[in-house]
Amino acid sequence: MNNPKVNLPIGVFDSGIGGISVLADLIKTLPYEKFIYYADTLYSPYGIRPEDTVRSLSIKVAEFLSFIGIKSLVVACNTATSAAIYEIRRMYTFPVIGMEPAVKPAVKLGGKGKILVMATPLTLKSKKFHELMHSYKRFADIIPFPCEKLVEIIEQDHADRRVIEDYLSRVFSSIDKEHISTIVLGCTHYALIKKEILKIVGNNINVIDGNSGTARQVKTVLQKEHLLNNGMSGKLSYPLKANVRFYVSGNKKEVITTCKQLLQNEGIVCSGEFSLSHYS
Repeated sequence: MNNPKVNLPIGVFDSGIGGISVLADLIKTLPYEKFIYYADTLYSPYGIRPEDTVRSLSIKVAEFLSFIGIKSLVVACNTATSAAIYEIRRMYTFPVIGMEPAVKPAVKLGGKGKILVMATPLTLKSKKFHELMHSYKRFADIIPFPCEKLVEIIEQDHADRRVIEDYLSRVFSSIDKEHISTIVLGCTHYALIKKEILKIVGNNINVIDGNSGTARQVKTVLQKEHLLNNGMSGKLSYPLKANVRFYVSGNKKEVITTCKQLLQNEGIVCSGEFSLSHYS
């Protein structure tokens, strides 16, 4: 018997546009699924806020998406995952998948040198990250690398690559890049500027994120729960056509335009509607 929940959308949320980097991988991995993307720009960025505030904000977004109707929730924000994933999972019976800095894949690469984890200060201070780092400290020298205000710069100046490159040049000026083997992008926003990071650090350093791993995990979980929408048989056409409904808190309509453009840059064209929303 078919599960009636199969046709429900997958909810995805972030404090802003960063989660679009995750959504792009989700669409490529799960091309027959419908999605709802929520950008909580009214309270962006999460990384500068106290942990209990981020937890409260994340729970409210989860409640909003659950009310609309979703079959799974992807917390496409490392900071929100660190602050709220356990509480959200206790609240709902549908699968809730969060983000985790890709430390395990970085260790598996086995490069000679240190692993630098770029993330927001709140993510790097969290219990969840410290447990992750402790699990792999025997295998590699893992260095937390907080990037204050980088999310704000990406949100405000994502199209101005000079501003981003100037920031990256400053923060990496104190790093001995010869002793770094891998950089882990521990914030979904940072995946949007991967090219700029490589330009600054050079192609001899691996730069990885956890987005594709998260997308594969979502697919595995949906298969296990009999929630996977396999769609129609036949080859997919490109660019990929995705059914995404967008919600944004506050009054920043331009955020939706930016989100769609970022997806187009990944070869994805969106159909669907959007709404301005402020959860109560």
